[in-house]
Amino acid sequence: QVQLVESGGGVVQAGGSLRLSCAASGRTWNVFAMGWFRQAAGKEREFVSTVNWRGGQTDYADSVKGRFSISREIGKNTVYLQMNSLKPEDTAVYYCAALIYSGSDLRNAGEYDYWGQGTQVTVSS
Repeated sequence: QVQLVESGGGVVQAGGSLRLSCAASGRTWNVFAMGWFRQAAGKEREFVSTVNWRGGQTDYADSVKGRFSISREIGKNTVYLQMNSLKPEDTAVYYCAALIYSGSDLRNAGEYDYWGQGTQVTVSS
């Protein structure tokens, strides 16, 4: 079992920044990748970003590329999502997810094994 706890959400004006954190605990030595997804009201959950836990390779959705940055701190079992130049359309509940052992499509939410409770991000215009 892996437990994930997100923090750092809040309300920010358009153009502002927020940093989300996700702390993992439990059987973290099997983690292959960590990802961030988001779900806006009335919409499906969508991929935001992912990082290969050991190699550090990253991937981003086109909608956030150049504005968001994912990073991880292995010693603290924590992944971060730095969000800059926020837009009202970034408003959503943001979820952290952990993929165990390996996966083929890290943009697919169905590949991930564990999820955090989510943290609300609201960007006002």
